[in-house]
Amino acid sequence: MSYSVGQVAGFAGVMVRTLHHYDAIGLLVPSARSHAGHRRYSDADLDRLQQILFYRELGFPLEEVAALLDDPAADPRAHLRRQHELLTARIERLQKMAAAVEQAMEARTMGINLTPEEKFEVFGDFDPDQYQEEVQERWGDTDAYRQSQQKTASYTKEDWQRIQRESDELTRRFVALMDAGEPADSEAAMDVAEDHRQGITRNHYDCGYEMHTCLGEMYVNDERFTRNIDQAKEGLAAYMRDAILANAVRHTA
Repeated sequence: MSYSVGQVAGFAGVMVRTLHHYDAIGLLVPSARSHAGHRRYSDADLDRLQQILFYRELGFPLEEVAALLDDPAADPRAHLRRQHELLTARIERLQKMAAAVEQAMEARTMGINLTPEEKFEVFGDFDPDQYQEEVQERWGDTDAYRQSQQKTASYTKEDWQRIQRESDELTRRFVALMDAGEPADSEAAMDVAEDHRQGITRNHYDCGYEMHTCLGEMYVNDERFTRNIDQAKEGLAAYMRDAILANAVRHTA
């Protein structure tokens, strides 16, 4: 069985002139010629071409490919072992490159990747990107900010909906405790504050007790936070701040 140069080019996905060049430099000389002088390739020629293309894919220059294939001490099993080793090494390099690209993509991803419609569906009339510039200016150099950016870069609409449900449930629990007359430093209120801290750690960044108390203070010192939190119940921001502080004292004293 023999094949024309056009057939071989089609099989291998290379150009005819590439095969002509390989013939001219002695890298792949067809085993036969037709009566008209046209190149005819055998199955053995196709096997050699496969080896050539493999090494070329790995970046070997043609001279080295020829030396490898024409080595009298090499046998087919030796070539297979060498190819396996080279492929394994290349896979490792590609995996490292892919990881680096993923990190670069995360580093370039800022804010919440939702369409305007999805943002409204998840957050209602609160736009989480509204204060993005301020947030980056105040905390952009912190580990917490970088960690949060890396985590949230891959979040989907469903992830944000889950986080919003968790936040709403925490608000409901705080309000229920206020309505029941539970003081902010009660065990029940501190337990909700602890769940609040763990939710931040789970969904955004490592939130230690010192960081958590800073957030609690911001809830009452920044009127924007106070106004937003107190929509659920008047005085909720201050109640949360006090519960967060009591919980921090409970765990660090």
